[in-house]
Amino acid sequence: MKSKFKNLENRINYVFKNKVFLITAFTHKSSDSENNYERLEFLGDRVLGIVISKKLLELYPNEKVGSLDKKFASLVNKNMCLEIGKKLKIDNFINIGKDKSRKQIENKIISDCCEALIGAIFLDSNLDQAKKFILNNWSTYLKSSFDNVVDAKTKLQEYSLKKFKTLPSYKLISNTGPRHKPTFKVGVKISNTNYIFSTGSSKQKAEQSAANELLKSLNKK
Repeated sequence: MKSKFKNLENRINYVFKNKVFLITAFTHKSSDSENNYERLEFLGDRVLGIVISKKLLELYPNEKVGSLDKKFASLVNKNMCLEIGKKLKIDNFINIGKDKSRKQIENKIISDCCEALIGAIFLDSNLDQAKKFILNNWSTYLKSSFDNVVDAKTKLQEYSLKKFKTLPSYKLISNTGPRHKPTFKVGVKISNTNYIFSTGSSKQKAEQSAANELLKSLNKK
């Protein structure tokens, strides 16, 4: 099993000293209810937050906290981790139970494993190595303008008011997960669309993400 990860280690430019961390980072609870990626994901999420928030302070020394917070949210959400995970093709390494087919590897699992990988690198080495991995993979997004993501709700509202004279309709679908790390699922629609759904670690972030997805579907990004 350890040998199959060599390709991934080459891709991420990091070789694990303790392969158990790497294997655990890609083990879904359907395969092993005890030794799965959930604890590493919990840690990786925190490490990602520390690294990104510090980098944003360096990149935007004159930015107000409110703006920094919105940039931060766009960089550490599940959609961003999913995008990074897909680029690294980590779905090829995820170990799932026999009752699940590889077609059942949902986007959330890929996103979670991306965070778990960060946690695994941190435990196997130190914060510097985890930081190196994060900045290597998030650099493009850090240097880009996040205006489209930050102002998605505002842009959608302006579009809906101009075209239909009504506000977008947001609907909370669910609030799941542990209290320290909830996942909110929200739907949004305007007059000529069905609901578009997305998730986030807060209701506000989920609404922002859903608005962003709806704008994409309308080619208004």
